[in-house]
Amino acid sequence: MNRVANGILLKSGIFDRIHIPFAPDDSGTAIGAALTISNLYGERLINSNNTSYLGPAFSEKEILETLQATKIPYLYLNDKELFECVAHRLEMGCIVGWFQGRMEFGARALGNRSILAAADNVTMKDRINASVKFRESFRPFAPVVLKEYADEIFHCRNCDNAHMSFAYDVKTNRYPAITHVDGTARAQILEAKENPRLHNLLSSYYSLTGNPLLLNTSFNIMGEPIVCTPFDALQTFLKSGLDVLVMGNYFIEKE
Repeated sequence: MNRVANGILLKSGIFDRIHIPFAPDDSGTAIGAALTISNLYGERLINSNNTSYLGPAFSEKEILETLQATKIPYLYLNDKELFECVAHRLEMGCIVGWFQGRMEFGARALGNRSILAAADNVTMKDRINASVKFRESFRPFAPVVLKEYADEIFHCRNCDNAHMSFAYDVKTNRYPAITHVDGTARAQILEAKENPRLHNLLSSYYSLTGNPLLLNTSFNIMGEPIVCTPFDALQTFLKSGLDVLVMGNYFIEKE
């Protein structure tokens, strides 16, 4: 979990590749124990896709029932409309709660229960800390970046880091909202196969702004766990400074 130590080890060149699983803290012990027992006493299992998206998912029907029960106004948009609309709101400086598919397993929000915002906005870090996370102003945020542009922004050898496991030196001062005081960032390097919907959103945002990355932080406020259900997401949206909430293809915006 120590992204600074991991980054130093990566830069050292001691190893050609370093693999860190998506849940390298205590929570991953359950998966490791199950795999160990399976390998010893049963079928040998290998997690070939190494995905962190192992948690619960909610259907459009379940999301709609939550919205109708709470009488919250919403729009239903097709994929193209949704990605373009959200990209435009992000470009305007809105802070977006992004609720999609199966919840992440582990400590990192990797694009299914995330708060997203513009990384080049100099006020964004302070805004999210003060009005969304309700925590100290020095707390940093991480970026999610399209893999094909990662080496333009970060000093990253191989640039293979889907789970925010390494700290990279940032090459530019263009993205203050995600650059730590030591000049590094804990980047999520995103490929389409890992999270197609987040990749589509980020691609739309790049087409609109020329920025291939966004600030990505966990969808919760200080002292609370990451949201799991549509009701959790709606509660956090209403009691925080989030401007937009997207659940599946449902788009909700504060006046």
